[in-house]
Amino acid sequence: MDRLDEIRAFAAVADARSFTQGARKLGVSGAQVSKLVARLENRLGARLLNRTTRDVSLTDTGQAYLERARDLLEGFDALESSVKDQSGPSGLLKVSAPVSFGKGQLTPALLAFANGCPSVSLDVSFTDRMVNLVEEGFDVAVRIGHLSDSSLVARRLAAVRMVTCAAPDYLARHGTPGALEDLGRHEAILDTNAKDAAVWRFGPQGDARDVRVHGRLRFNGAEACVAAAVAGFGITRTPAFAAADELRSGRLTPILCNFEPELIHVHAVYPHARHLAAKVRAFVDFLVERYAGEPEWHQGWGSRHAAGR
Repeated sequence: MDRLDEIRAFAAVADARSFTQGARKLGVSGAQVSKLVARLENRLGARLLNRTTRDVSLTDTGQAYLERARDLLEGFDALESSVKDQSGPSGLLKVSAPVSFGKGQLTPALLAFANGCPSVSLDVSFTDRMVNLVEEGFDVAVRIGHLSDSSLVARRLAAVRMVTCAAPDYLARHGTPGALEDLGRHEAILDTNAKDAAVWRFGPQGDARDVRVHGRLRFNGAEACVAAAVAGFGITRTPAFAAADELRSGRLTPILCNFEPELIHVHAVYPHARHLAAKVRAFVDFLVERYAGEPEWHQGWGSRHAAGR
């Protein structure tokens, strides 16, 4: 077991490129990780890591050793999980999700899952930062929009409309845009989580149009943008789940619905593994079932422009 601890410490440091971050991932002290890695190198008679005051990098020998070490660790973890999983999902499940979706939509699902799987502990991080699942030790992430990391397994959960909307009193004062060109005469409320907050894309993929907008209010989150729109500061564009209550109540009015961009999607993503832990499989299957059918955030408003149009 000492040898396995050495290999696990080395892999954690190599993945994180840091003794401090590797130790944090394992939940031990930096001194302990350093001791384990040094013991491994001494036993092998080879240097696996290059250390500087600013960085940690793999030697050629270390790179080759890491590839085999990952296979060994994955096999050992799978062996242990196969025994534990016989009694059902259990253990700590670490989840990452975007802030607005996590707080507004995912929290009730998490509580329902926790209620149904009392042997699973949840450690949930709501952040709009794109976490590295492997290096940061997350089991599952919920992500919205285009997926770029092909090294992850993705399960589609639900569709999301991007809705352009404003408060009725704002539209009464400034007029309702009937064409995309009209947006240039309006105050936009910008979500800086977007790649380019000042460019809104409309229409289907093959016939998309980019419209540059301007506004004095910028927020790095949909919730604040929706609140500003309800207060009459201008027009915003937001995922439907962030504004569903306001749209249903009439506090916000959807506009330019015929120009909406293609749907984006919510996915559950997790690292490839030859043996998927029961806790991960149970959680992802639960989310797939919970979000099956037309999403709740598309219901009760603008039915003629529903996601299935």
